[in-house]
Amino acid sequence: MTSDNPSLRPWRDIDRRKSRQIMVGDVAIGGDAPISVQTMTNTPTPDIKRTIEQIRRCEDAGVDIIRVSCPDADSTMALKQIVRASRVPIVADIHFHYKRAIEAAEAGAACLRINPGNIGSEKRVKEVVDAAKANGCAIRIGVNAGSLEKDLLEKYGEPCPEALVESALDHIKLLQDQDFHQYKVAVKASDLFLAVAAYSQLAEMVDCPLHLGITEAGGLIGGTVKSAIGMGNLLWSGIGDTIRVSLSAEPEEEVRVGYEMLKALGLRTRGVRVVSCPSCARQGFDVIRTVQTLEERLQHINTPLSLSVLGCVVNGPGEARETDIGLTGGGNGKHMIFLSGVTDHHVEDDDMIEHIVGLVEKKAAEIEAGTSESMDVKHGK
Repeated sequence: MTSDNPSLRPWRDIDRRKSRQIMVGDVAIGGDAPISVQTMTNTPTPDIKRTIEQIRRCEDAGVDIIRVSCPDADSTMALKQIVRASRVPIVADIHFHYKRAIEAAEAGAACLRINPGNIGSEKRVKEVVDAAKANGCAIRIGVNAGSLEKDLLEKYGEPCPEALVESALDHIKLLQDQDFHQYKVAVKASDLFLAVAAYSQLAEMVDCPLHLGITEAGGLIGGTVKSAIGMGNLLWSGIGDTIRVSLSAEPEEEVRVGYEMLKALGLRTRGVRVVSCPSCARQGFDVIRTVQTLEERLQHINTPLSLSVLGCVVNGPGEARETDIGLTGGGNGKHMIFLSGVTDHHVEDDDMIEHIVGLVEKKAAEIEAGTSESMDVKHGK
């Protein structure tokens, strides 16, 4: 089996942009920290029970940071209980009202998503920054092509990379003037070409962490493709320290897509990486339904490992040898199982799903045990 370690495959290396590091709660952003995956709740924030339930589903999917909208006082009042219940840092999404930002910081938000230039006077900006400092709260500047300042639209005539970057730099200056440096920046657009160009320009001009996103990307399929092209382009170029895939889908789906994107680029390894064929008339079993079932059944596996599901013996054995566990379709309802790149045994149709799930769970346990043993040796236990 070929190693998944990118360092052994120099043609897969991604040279990440060097940025300074900030903290969002206990999650490091930037520097040499792993690229974090974010999403946002879509329940009414004052509905504490439903909001926490949604956060739990996102936590199960592996979310690192989750954003909660705080448009009114009822929302910031509920935020304190939501923060206490959440196992991951909470970002409070603030639109224009500076008091909501102060309330959110005092309620325990780990980060405020706010554009300092949109909340009024320098005095108000200072009050928000003081609250952030006092409560150990980071700030995310969230520039969006759909809500650019009027003066920039008049200057440039339309949303363009230069307008997004200028807006970001103006907001950054407001924070730096208050001696505040715990910030990250996003320059999002629904036009992926515009977003990629803006992020690429900004990356050359600042040293802060960058939050990537293609905003209003679309539904689960269209939005995933659009986000993968735009964000994948930036990530492959080494740009990006934290990501949010914006989909018209449940928040946990955004998390799963984000991880798949990072796994495809070798930037994060979480859970089972499935290699599967599109299926054809040569298939020895129903590949499509098998993969769908396995992906659902294996969502509880967090340990990084690879599984190939191939319908026939044309490309099947070659692909199966490259993964931890491989399944290749055979004749008469009997299929080959590869373990660590070697043909090991056969499995029949009726037992296939349960057998594969069992093999993956066993392999994950072995990997976790090996990791634990290595850590014990490292620490002299």
